[in-house]
Amino acid sequence: MSETVDVFWSFRSPYSRLVTADLLQLRDDYAVDVQLRVVLPLAVRNPQALFDSSNRRPPRYIVMDSVRRGEMLGRPIVFPADPDPIVQDFRTMEVAKEQPYIYRLSKLGVEANRRGRGVELADRVAALIFGGTRGWDQGDLLKEAVADAGLDLAELDAAIESGDHLEEIACNQDTLDAAGHWGVPTMVFREEPFFGQDRIDTLRWRLDRAGLAKS
Repeated sequence: MSETVDVFWSFRSPYSRLVTADLLQLRDDYAVDVQLRVVLPLAVRNPQALFDSSNRRPPRYIVMDSVRRGEMLGRPIVFPADPDPIVQDFRTMEVAKEQPYIYRLSKLGVEANRRGRGVELADRVAALIFGGTRGWDQGDLLKEAVADAGLDLAELDAAIESGDHLEEIACNQDTLDAAGHWGVPTMVFREEPFFGQDRIDTLRWRLDRAGLAKS
């Protein structure tokens, strides 16, 4: 039985978008089962922790650094605005109570992982959202991205309509907290957290030491 790397991941995080290619490569290079553990973005879970209208430095830095990181990796980041997965007024930094996008996306990620295609869906959908596509939620764009991940959007939507996906998302958050972290992406191997897309090499080093590299 292969060992597991749990990946705590959000559809609003540019760094989560950047790590998906690394996760697919990780699965090819090591005898590990990579499980996508979707959590809600901090903007929904605890907006005060990051978004303060009197201090805009944290979000400004995240935008600047993730765009820079994407350029360095050859995975360009364009922050989504039409629509943003989180409905938020960036003048006041207030997050709306009604969130029509992020809950659906997060539940789709949970269902995709249940079907063994969580990382694939995360990779394709995040590339759509952060790829500069305006109106990514319109027409067949999302459907086509899901199809590229080997899944059917109509089937996923039917499955999440009355499922327990939000309960699993809450459980994922509790598990992330128990692992000793709060941010995404966080990879956890044998209860050891590795936070950030730039810690993928550290995780690979740990997997090498555990003797899990494929021959």
